[in-house]
Amino acid sequence: MKKTLILSGALMALGTAASAQTLTVMSWGGAYGESQVEAYNKPFAAMKGITVNMVDADNPATPIKAMVEAGNVSVDVADVELSDAVRLCDEGLIEQIDPAILPAGVDGTPATEDFIEGSLTDCAVASIFWATVYAYDSTKFTGEAPTTIAHLFDTEAFPGKRGLRKGAKANLEMALMADGVPAAEVYDVLATPEGIDRAFAKLDTIKGDVVWWEAGAQPPQLLADGEVVMTTAYNGRIFSAASAEGKPFEIVWDGQILDLDLFVVPKGSPNKDLAMEYIAFATDSQRLADQAKWISYGPARRSSAPLVGLYKDGVTEMGPHMPTAPENMTNAVLNDFEFWADNGVELEERFNAWLAAN
Repeated sequence: MKKTLILSGALMALGTAASAQTLTVMSWGGAYGESQVEAYNKPFAAMKGITVNMVDADNPATPIKAMVEAGNVSVDVADVELSDAVRLCDEGLIEQIDPAILPAGVDGTPATEDFIEGSLTDCAVASIFWATVYAYDSTKFTGEAPTTIAHLFDTEAFPGKRGLRKGAKANLEMALMADGVPAAEVYDVLATPEGIDRAFAKLDTIKGDVVWWEAGAQPPQLLADGEVVMTTAYNGRIFSAASAEGKPFEIVWDGQILDLDLFVVPKGSPNKDLAMEYIAFATDSQRLADQAKWISYGPARRSSAPLVGLYKDGVTEMGPHMPTAPENMTNAVLNDFEFWADNGVELEERFNAWLAAN
């Protein structure tokens, strides 16, 4: 009897420990974070009988690097951009992920064939395609409205403050397209000293009219507060402000920068095995399609596309609002992660020096 009681007590303790287990996911907050909580975190927590905490960062790659280098990691899974995923992997700061852990598509296609090309790397698994676009407040333009990337830089035809992300990435590509460089040639031009000079020269033309933002939630707020008449932004944030909050915001898809976000596991994750389970769960066909119910980002799996339906309002068809919709891709640049992994530090340093100069 005594042995039975001891064993029962041990099992109860194990059960309590398991139920108390917490997985911590770091992402970007706002409407995007909400979409992950609803599509991934809540169902995973219910399935595993655990707690999934979401913490926000302006760019999760920055604190992840700091945590790992300090040997004090409190995050299990992080959502990062593609160029950051490649860099963190190259620096040995995140775990390798075996694609064999990923389930086949809902149609039976192996994961390695189902994920869109470029969305699986040695250390990361993509969830969504998203875009940096620019948007405007339609109430501010009673005549002609902005329609091209050149209009973002045309303060004479379209006067008013502009919002731009405080950094080199996307701004340099957009500046070149606004200056007449075809989308297909942007990185060829940007790979030359003359091309970099040309991009900064174009940014010079609106520098005095720019309000700089750093967090994804800021651009819709800048528009809503009337601090800017147009701003670059993540397409899903603008969609959410317009659809969920009724804001009079319009997206200009011309000159969009298409990018990927991916899940990674920091070296030293307190719950590495559970983190891998979470990634496999969150990136299955149905879960990726479920996220599109909450925000207008395109799933990274081919088999998810037919499963994408209506927005959470039960009315809005999500397909046309995806950055990957054919009509939105007529003048789009796919972010060159290798370019930014190789040149990002140098270009960000130059950007910061440019920003500080009079």
